[in-house]
Amino acid sequence: MRPAHGAVLVAAWTDWECPECGAADRTPPMSPGAIHMHTCPRLHMITAPMVRAGADCRLVAVEREDYLAGEIQTLGDDGRAYMAVRTVYADGHTDLAVHAPLARATLHT
Repeated sequence: MRPAHGAVLVAAWTDWECPECGAADRTPPMSPGAIHMHTCPRLHMITAPMVRAGADCRLVAVEREDYLAGEIQTLGDDGRAYMAVRTVYADGHTDLAVHAPLARATLHT
């Protein structure tokens, strides 16, 4: 009797969700440390990370506390500048997704 030859292919997917607005998505595997982002209507329409489905956490928009001084910064739908989104897990662990100011240049010819 000949042994069966073949491979079983398993499609691996990652399920993501937003604990604030309930958005959900499914992606193919991403590199370690990668995060999936979305525009969150519950966090003033700023770009916020999604967490792996089932994670016990909440997202907090962190308002920029210093003077903008002419910098280009993404604003929320409330007109305020937000510098980050903090993910606070039930076990006390936190992650921070920072929104850096944009650079601008002028070309003189």
